[in-house]
Amino acid sequence: MTNKKPKDIDEYKKWLKKKHKIEISGKTQKYYESVASKIKQDLEKSDFWIQLTKNFREYDVEYLVKTKYHLLTPILKPELYIKPFDSFLLKTFRKNIIENKRWPDEPKGGWVLPNNWYSRINDIIRTLFEVKYLDGVEFMISKIKSICEERSMECKVSLEATEEGYYAAHLYMIQEFEIPKVNWDTERIDVSIEIQITTQIQEVIRKLLHKYYEDKRKRLEKEDIKWQWNYESDEFVANYLGHILHYVEGMIMEIREKQKEEIT
Repeated sequence: MTNKKPKDIDEYKKWLKKKHKIEISGKTQKYYESVASKIKQDLEKSDFWIQLTKNFREYDVEYLVKTKYHLLTPILKPELYIKPFDSFLLKTFRKNIIENKRWPDEPKGGWVLPNNWYSRINDIIRTLFEVKYLDGVEFMISKIKSICEERSMECKVSLEATEEGYYAAHLYMIQEFEIPKVNWDTERIDVSIEIQITTQIQEVIRKLLHKYYEDKRKRLEKEDIKWQWNYESDEFVANYLGHILHYVEGMIMEIREKQKEEIT
């Protein structure tokens, strides 16, 4: 029955085929990769991306003058990444099934399917900016928003601070791209590009705990005991480590401000 909630990605593929007549195959992945590659190439050549990356050294100097500390290190041109197809499909699974509070009806905004998922999934193309200090996150947000405003581009900002100890800023810049269609024609769609801004400390912990967070996203069932009380669990260690490091970063900022006051 199509009303049975898929418990994993394999059951989800069967559900897509039975309910929506959509078969996930090697051809599906190949087409996704061709679309994502085209978006990435066009973004790299866009005026927005060229201006943003060109301004990095200027931003670092401005922050240095303002705070006496460098904003970025090293000052390198950030890379654009394509979301792997397996991760992309998993995200549609989360949108359609795991996070769908209206199941078995469609989630808010409708089903995320091939006819709309390049516009509905907001991080097909993403990049990451690392800043040295906590206040550098807000500093970079203001710079990116300024470029978007100059070019009349939609830009949404989400400051993430979760119960699980994850802290980062996510900017979603909306831009129109021309993508290939299955029949070799083309179409123009709005695509959301994710720009994540995090501190060096938070990025270290993110890399260490990446596999844990990915595994957690695949779970359909919730734990019986709250992680805050299960001190032997992976969640207890991972989540509180995130909170502790964020607190340490706040203390670093406080010490920096006190030093600044003593000098003046």
